[in-house]
Amino acid sequence: MREHNITVSRSARYFTLGDTESLREVWFVCHGYGQLAEHFLKKFEAIAESHRLIIAPEGLSRFYWQGFSGRVAASWMTREDRLHEIEDYVNYLDAVYQQTFANLNRESVKVNALGFSQGTATVSRWVCRGENQVDRLILWGGLLPPDLALESASNLVQKLSLVFVVGKNDEFADSKNLVEQQTRLRELDVQQKVISYDGGHEIDADTLNQLANNLSF
Repeated sequence: MREHNITVSRSARYFTLGDTESLREVWFVCHGYGQLAEHFLKKFEAIAESHRLIIAPEGLSRFYWQGFSGRVAASWMTREDRLHEIEDYVNYLDAVYQQTFANLNRESVKVNALGFSQGTATVSRWVCRGENQVDRLILWGGLLPPDLALESASNLVQKLSLVFVVGKNDEFADSKNLVEQQTRLRELDVQQKVISYDGGHEIDADTLNQLANNLSF
């Protein structure tokens, strides 16, 4: 038995909150496993402002959360044929980025890339492997993926602000790996911040406001 791969054209969707008038910030926000972009974007209504455009792409793989009907969910990838899935979503996010800035001056805005849970690996790989220019990378409820060689990515990551956000009661938090990753990043002269909040594996509105209103993080 032989495996074959072909590249095909398919449709993908994303949702936006805000417009391009008096724009100063663009946020690309990537949901976690089992979420949909439309519902995930609603969590960012807390920071919706006239100068802020928030863009939520949706994972390319949709499925029924339970059984064969009911709530639909999405995922960025699985371990099956993972390298092609990573390549596909990096190209997809590049296309969203290019479409966003087709009629918008990139140099006039600050660009944030935020990933939540599974989305942290997604935005990390996109920032390091894709065709984009990001000012701040926010990893919420997750870390840089282990397959991302920090040594090779450090020159790029050094040029942006890196923020880890973790809930004190996050059942998926791995404090040991976070400390190890922070130590390695410091050795590579990568600037980083850690923000914690009293909560679990979720987008906390107060913490999100703190991030949105303090771009030095």
